[in-house]
Amino acid sequence: MARKINPALLKPMTLTADLEAVVGKGPMPRSQVVKKLWEYIKKNNLQNPKNKRNILADAKLKALFGGKAEVTMFEMIKLISKHIS
Repeated sequence: MARKINPALLKPMTLTADLEAVVGKGPMPRSQVVKKLWEYIKKNNLQNPKNKRNILADAKLKALFGGKAEVTMFEMIKLISKHIS
């Protein structure tokens, strides 16, 4: 049986300017934000080579991560929630 997608995940959300600088112009659903964030991370080679679950922040991501230089992927999701409304 196919899993139902939570409609809340599909709802277009308003993004802050800092988040739009990384993922592009909003509004967009949370799932799309996360997908675009990973595209940006991979394109710019921002995964820690020793621990792929950690994200190394460049200047744009530092603005999203509250100035942190490195965050875990779970921490990243929590931190970008502040930039989505």
